[in-house]
Order: sequence, then C-alpha cells, then structure tokens
Amino acid sequence: MPRINRQASNTKVYHIILRGIDKQDIFLNEKDYSKFLEIIKESKEKFEYDIYSYCLMNNHIHIV
Repeated sequence: MPRINRQASNTKVYHIILRGIDKQDIFLNEKDYSKFLEIIKESKEKFEYDIYSYCLMNNHIHIV
C-alpha cells in the first residue's frame, strides 16, 4: 500500500531525518561530515532556506 503524501506545514518548519539502510553508517570519518556540511551550505545559499538546528551522527541525521 503506498504511503499517503505529507501535507505542507503551515509553519514551513520541517524535521528531516536521513538514515543509513539497515542502520549502516553514513559517515565513516571526519571528512565525510565536513563534505556533508559543505553540501548543505551550498544548497542553503542556492535555495535560501534556514536551518534552526541539526545533529549529525554516524548512522543518521536530524535537521530542523
């Protein structure tokens, strides 16, 4: 059964979670964390959105 589409937030604030398949690590070293943050920074400048908080762990990420 397909998932129902999420509704757009009235506040435009979203909690984004990314995780590795089967809880596998997605960051293997400090360079991986740095590269991810660099990509986020570039996309933030291009698309003009705010990040209120984030937490990067070895096998998953939270962004608000």
